[in-house]
Amino acid sequence: MLAKRIIPCLDVRDGKVVKGINFIGIKEVGDPVECAIAYDKQGADEIVFLDITATHEGRGTMLDVVRRTARNVFVPLTVGGGIRSAEDFRELLRAGADKVSVNSAALKNPAIISEAAAKFGNQCVVVAIDAKKTGDNKYNVFVNGGRIDTGVDAIQWAMEAERLGAGEILLTSMDADGTKQGFDLDMLNAICNVVNIPVIASGGCGELSHFTEVFRKTSADAALAASIFHYGELTVQQVKTEMQASDIPVRVL
Repeated sequence: MLAKRIIPCLDVRDGKVVKGINFIGIKEVGDPVECAIAYDKQGADEIVFLDITATHEGRGTMLDVVRRTARNVFVPLTVGGGIRSAEDFRELLRAGADKVSVNSAALKNPAIISEAAAKFGNQCVVVAIDAKKTGDNKYNVFVNGGRIDTGVDAIQWAMEAERLGAGEILLTSMDADGTKQGFDLDMLNAICNVVNIPVIASGGCGELSHFTEVFRKTSADAALAASIFHYGELTVQQVKTEMQASDIPVRVL
């Protein structure tokens, strides 16, 4: 079995890592390059940067952050936020990103997935899906930070994203996000059961046991978390030590 991955996520605004709850009360956490270096040393398998301003000026700032990070860390970098075209993929990959995460733009123009996959390889294309439960085993894709229901079925969209060439899905449960009550296992299983590409679990992690639970009870390939790492509640190494003790395959330093 392939090693399961632990992925810290950093929200970047104007060149700084920030954190808020439901996009309210956002405050600076630190320098993204320094945070990335610290997580690399802790044994993170990958690092995700999300550009939460994603304006033209924000994109320039983000490219600089990616360049500086790529020079200093030795794990894959995934960058998302404001991706609108295959050219945006090109710019970020040239700056040192290993993967690019696309969300709302892929919903508006699904061809961006196949175009980017054809030009840069499936492994570079991560489709991010933010979803909420809307019925029995039914989940809809939401955009604008979970404020707008697109009416798109998340399970069908995940299957379509794979068909178009996505190499990975970053699945965030809007219901679980920020609750610290654990990952949304039902949603994860609903998606993992219909795709053959890796799925990253996101949203709801609040304690050490949630990491082992998500890997025992779903076939998720990776688990992503933010606050629990940023505020020093846990280190990546602590998580991996627990996983190893639970016989979950994991890469250790």
